[in-house]
Amino acid sequence: MKALVVDDSKSMRNIVKAGLKQMNAFGEIKEAVNGVDALEKIKDEGPFDLVLLDWYMPEMEGYDCLVEIRKKPEWNDTKVMMVTTENQQENVIKAVMAGANEYLMKPFTPEMLEEKVKMVLGL
Repeated sequence: MKALVVDDSKSMRNIVKAGLKQMNAFGEIKEAVNGVDALEKIKDEGPFDLVLLDWYMPEMEGYDCLVEIRKKPEWNDTKVMMVTTENQQENVIKAVMAGANEYLMKPFTPEMLEEKVKMVLGL
């Protein structure tokens, strides 16, 4: 399986990647620094089984990237999980309504990440 970790913070990308590597479920884990970068990677290097999106990033936020991913029928099978500090109920609902498969609040433990990823991917 392939995953794409999208966050403008290198340290947060490393934390998420480390958690995914612990699961031994992903043969390939790529990273992107914002939504624009993510869409280019999905187009050029996809499809991805799972995209983990931060909400607040420069150039294109995670929510806007999610909306763009869901516009493309060829990316319908891609699971998207928001991984963010954004905890306002209306934004959680907004993301789910836009097609997010799951929502993980920062800060999180590796166990929480693994539990959500397994749930999303049906592992």
